[in-house]
Amino acid sequence: MPRHARAILPEVAVHIIQRGNNRSACFHREADYLVYIDYLRELSRRHGCEIHAYCLMTNHVHLLATPRTANACALLMKNLGQRYVQYVNRSRERTGTLWEGRFRSCIAQSERYVMACYRYIELNPVRAGMVAHAGDYRWSSHRANAAGAGETWLVPHPEYLALGIDDDARRGAYRALVDSGLGSAQLDQIRAATHSGGALGDAAFRSLASRALGRCLTPGRAGRPPKRKCGTDLDTPLAGSAH
Repeated sequence: MPRHARAILPEVAVHIIQRGNNRSACFHREADYLVYIDYLRELSRRHGCEIHAYCLMTNHVHLLATPRTANACALLMKNLGQRYVQYVNRSRERTGTLWEGRFRSCIAQSERYVMACYRYIELNPVRAGMVAHAGDYRWSSHRANAAGAGETWLVPHPEYLALGIDDDARRGAYRALVDSGLGSAQLDQIRAATHSGGALGDAAFRSLASRALGRCLTPGRAGRPPKRKCGTDLDTPLAGSAH
């Protein structure tokens, strides 16, 4: 059965996950993280993909990006993956694949959904028990988004810019958002949308995205008949307190 094309729309934010093959490690030493970030910076500019947030975990990668064209994300991930695999194979004297296969992704509505993805990505090391606070993890965008530390190549999403009237106000508001965490409903919704390759947003957003892409982006419920009007099943609203 042919696979659906990814749900990607120009100028709409997308959450991307790329996992290591069999969930094995992709990063083994400091140089690996630095090389990947360097490739990400270069190739995101080349392919017209604005990167808002990222987190490099030991065996997978999270990105929040906005593509300028419909194929920008695919080009970025293809070339980024290939170049990084070539680097790893050379440096570790190995052969073969590194990644699980197709990256997973979901488009995200603005307002609270995009900012939830920011937090979801940068809080990954906290949820994994690797650090106590997002700012303690070196291989993510949190220090840039929360404190303005380096990483001038990152592009703030308009919803991030709307957090305050200047950089200090935005960073303070963002730190407070991250400190508030994510509720279990938010976590489940982001995971479900990304796993299914769908749309993270309210019913109106999913309906508009479905029409633009020519296919339904509302996942069915277990045990329900598959035939239904697209966009009529409402997701649980993104509401919740600290994770």
